[in-house]
Amino acid sequence: MTPPHEWLQRQTREIELLRWTVKVLGADLAQRHYAAGLAGPHVPLPEEPAPFGLTSRACRQTDIEGYWIRHWCRALGTTPFYHRKLWEDGFILQVLWEQGVLQPGRRALGFAVGQEPLPAILASRGVAVLATDLAADDARAEDWIRTGQHGRNTDPLFRAHLSDRAEFDRLVEFRTADMAALPAALQDGSRDIVWSACAMEHLGSHERGMAFVEAAMRCLKPGGIAVHTTELNLDEAGETLSQGTTVLYQRKHLDALAARLAAQGHRMLPLDHAHPPGIMDQFVDVPPFEEGRVPLGPLTPPHLRLSIAGHPATSVGIVVIAGQGAP
Repeated sequence: MTPPHEWLQRQTREIELLRWTVKVLGADLAQRHYAAGLAGPHVPLPEEPAPFGLTSRACRQTDIEGYWIRHWCRALGTTPFYHRKLWEDGFILQVLWEQGVLQPGRRALGFAVGQEPLPAILASRGVAVLATDLAADDARAEDWIRTGQHGRNTDPLFRAHLSDRAEFDRLVEFRTADMAALPAALQDGSRDIVWSACAMEHLGSHERGMAFVEAAMRCLKPGGIAVHTTELNLDEAGETLSQGTTVLYQRKHLDALAARLAAQGHRMLPLDHAHPPGIMDQFVDVPPFEEGRVPLGPLTPPHLRLSIAGHPATSVGIVVIAGQGAP
């Protein structure tokens, strides 16, 4: 009879190989789509943007394969590939362009920017940007520093292919800010744009994330645009992560947020959270997600959907138009 500890070791090894097999099949699926010209390095990148009519929206395969993502890949310095983080950057940029605020003279405020490309892209279009992140000596910043995602100044935000350094420095500033307790000086109603990319789910709870969105609205002028991306649990009726370092929002939480914002005179654009039938929309990537941490070498499977603590999740973007204040 096999001793229990040896049986458990064997089961663990087999689970790891099953994960590897899932990633192999996913990577092959993605490569076939790239070879067919649906996305990937051989598709053309349009020079000019085009309207799509984005509202609040969940990530999906057809977006990665669509015109508007392809255009923003040019500024992002990449090709269209099946990854939700690319979708988040493209979504934020497309919304700002469609709302008419991606132009010279506008003022933007970004939260938890880390080393994002967005400040440089906004600045390349004449937008003045204040980029913020947690102070480096804040204990909550340790993981972001360790993984190279934390921002301390404007240096890691500069992108040489977008503008010269002098023009970038004229338009982009950096300061520390805690999203859980926004400085009063930022809540002065002077900005045309506020944004955050997958940050509000790291504030400890659903409530703290929603409170941040409400506070960020006070940074905007009437008519200003807020765009935030976060984690969406695709299982609407099941359990979710409600507290901890990462929480998962469900449709009901975002509906509640829309109602809270409306009570303060703001308008969240309708949420299109349909779960479409694309094969990449059905593929759920499983940990580990870091390249090279699989048994037989690095792979790049689709990453539009992923398992977070066993919950099927994706990225969702919300768009809010600032009103005059509570009625």
